Amino acid sequence: MSACYTHSLDSLPLTEAEKRAVAPVMERYRFRANDYYLSLIDWDDPDDPIRRIIVPHSDEARDWGALDPSGEGEYTIMPGLQHKYPDTAIMLASDACGGLCRFCFRKRIFMEGAVPARVDVDEALRYIAGAEEIRNVLISGGDPLLLPRQQLERILEGLAAIPHLEFLRIGSRMPVFDPHRILNDPELVSLLGRHSRPGRALYIQTHFNHPNEITEPTIAAVGMLRRAGVVLTNQTPLLRGVNDDPEVLAELFSSLARMGVPPYYLFVCRPTTGNHHFTVPVERGYAILQRALRLCSGPARRARFCMSHESGKIEVLGVTGTRVLFRRHRTPDPVEAGEILEFPRNPAALWFDDYCDAEEADSSDAAAEAGALCSRCGSQVPERAN
Repeated sequence: MSACYTHSLDSLPLTEAEKRAVAPVMERYRFRANDYYLSLIDWDDPDDPIRRIIVPHSDEARDWGALDPSGEGEYTIMPGLQHKYPDTAIMLASDACGGLCRFCFRKRIFMEGAVPARVDVDEALRYIAGAEEIRNVLISGGDPLLLPRQQLERILEGLAAIPHLEFLRIGSRMPVFDPHRILNDPELVSLLGRHSRPGRALYIQTHFNHPNEITEPTIAAVGMLRRAGVVLTNQTPLLRGVNDDPEVLAELFSSLARMGVPPYYLFVCRPTTGNHHFTVPVERGYAILQRALRLCSGPARRARFCMSHESGKIEVLGVTGTRVLFRRHRTPDPVEAGEILEFPRNPAALWFDDYCDAEEADSSDAAAEAGALCSRCGSQVPERAN
């Protein structure tokens, strides 16, 4: 059987003081987990990484960040369909997840009173069919593998009928949150396998964040998907108190490689509202990754250190004694892709804007005070306090 889900903290072994401390957080951000994932927590360890990922914490009440830190709204064509990069569309096919990670960058769609984000499948298919520059579609959410199998099949069949699509991707944390969703549904695995065929692969981009999430059930579920012909990759944000240790990160990457799931992206934690206690400064994160990679070999060394910025994916290329180098890895305007950007080091920087804001402030106080657009990334330079 698949895991049983809960939206209440009452069943968790928390003290009354802990429940009171997170009450303001629960008023704004929802909680969702299941018995399988919660069983991975060592409740005697207050710093347990799985607990930090899934259980609400009072630090989430800090007034910091934005609900849409990557500007997804700017690239939303219709509810649930984004078209940021010319060759890629994103369908938000589900409005439910196997669990709500406390650092989720789309937590806005799970909040009380949120505008529904699930896509109109027929309208989305018509748009994608008419936009021949789109070469691949990422089916995301929420978690598409929580959809009823018939609904997922309808989406996959509809996309399969569009000739200019070269491959499909599904973003899913179900191999992590509830591997039994895969283990106990061979028809789901068969469906996914049918849509991963020679010349047109189906990828599952999964999200293992810590080695403790890799268990015998998850290894078995990943094995089923791979034997069916599905290609798997992994992406994780760098999270303070979870995986911001070179040895932990190296163990995660190496364990993934052993399963045949090469690391794809290591993301700078997005500056989402409520996420400050998860953030790691960019330059420290780069150093952590480099030390971790020295402990890895082969496929475990593939992760790119990137930010999903409003202006595109920005890769952290290197840090010298005085400078930081970035590369525009993906951009809405393909002409800008590959551009190298260089800034003075800023050890406190948590996001690309922190480098832009500092440079704009140095070069033009008047522009900064007027809220001008940054010449580097195109985002608005915030006004500075007097």
